[in-house]
Amino acid sequence: MSTLKIKIFADGADFDQIMQLAKNPQIKGFTTNPTLMRKAGISDYAGFARKVLGAISDRPISFEVFADDLPTMVAQGRQIASWGRNANVKIPVTNTDGVFCGPVIKELADAGTVVNVTALMTPSQVKKVAGCLNPKVPAIISVFAGRVADTGRDPIPLMKECLDHLKPYPKAELLWASPRELLNIFQADEMGCHIITVTGDVLAKLALVGKDLHEYSLDTVKMFRKDAVAAGYSIAAATAAA
Repeated sequence: MSTLKIKIFADGADFDQIMQLAKNPQIKGFTTNPTLMRKAGISDYAGFARKVLGAISDRPISFEVFADDLPTMVAQGRQIASWGRNANVKIPVTNTDGVFCGPVIKELADAGTVVNVTALMTPSQVKKVAGCLNPKVPAIISVFAGRVADTGRDPIPLMKECLDHLKPYPKAELLWASPRELLNIFQADEMGCHIITVTGDVLAKLALVGKDLHEYSLDTVKMFRKDAVAAGYSIAAATAAA
């Protein structure tokens, strides 16, 4: 893992897990979203965000606006930015009516806020968003490569095109969002992506990197045997023909 250039951000909303991951120097930042927070049973959005930001001050943490009209998005973005110097503001590429959130992105970026523009899936969206960034202010562009792959498309050529659109904006970083497997980290790194968000279940597989495949094969055989015995399974012997 030490040879990777890509930055790994942990994606989740479990406070204890976030605190545990914060001890890992390989984790360079954190992201979450309202869906993950709701699944985690969080009822106080601002309270949770402030708690995390109060506990982690040395790495960026992204929190998302959830208003659906652009002026309120700006207001929520300003509020989130005020919670901590390392708070990044996630802005969806459009609202639920498909209206482009470029004015929100531009206003916040021009105010010096680090925006994390999220839910993008096409190079044309990336190109459009890039035109709203402030070249002097860092920004993150989150393209949901995993969801692109879910549609049967290879996300790598698409992500390379997105990266090309960001080349004129050296402070903008491309983020590979929604990875489905550990291999995606290496794919994203090889194609030059700057950041990848990784959920806890995928992060748990980091210990497998470089594992001997013969050993892994034997471990798998042992697992099947152990579970069959533990379940008390049996197969009756065939009766010899009379």
